Amino acid sequence: MSVEIDFPLEFVVTGTPVSLQTKRADTRLAWRAKVKAVSSASLPEGNFSATSLIAVTLFYFPETEMQGDIDNIVKPVLDALSRHVYADDRQVERVWVQKFEPGRIFAFTNPSAVLEEALRGSKPRLFVRIHDDPREGLA
Repeated sequence: MSVEIDFPLEFVVTGTPVSLQTKRADTRLAWRAKVKAVSSASLPEGNFSATSLIAVTLFYFPETEMQGDIDNIVKPVLDALSRHVYADDRQVERVWVQKFEPGRIFAFTNPSAVLEEALRGSKPRLFVRIHDDPREGLA
């Protein structure tokens, strides 16, 4: 029996996100596998990939000042979620990505329990939120 995903879906991946620029294919594959495994723990058993439009939020909490460009961490995460959480990454209508380096984290208004975990936990961490309403928060 297939089960629909109850959005929003949130989870935290510990570790430093792998950049799209990483030359080692095994490192990229290991990161994608880790993102997929952590996201799987947040999904209902027997879920099928969503076919709706998708919005993805990525908040990166590095241990120290981030090396490299924030935009390079997006594609490996989206690829890990494709054909798993959503059917195809062409469904992704909006991506919000932000880094929160030490000393540059602002107070969030009503953070979810999962975002609280990312804020309070050891660093580095990547908070991921996936929603099936790409207009969420825009109206």
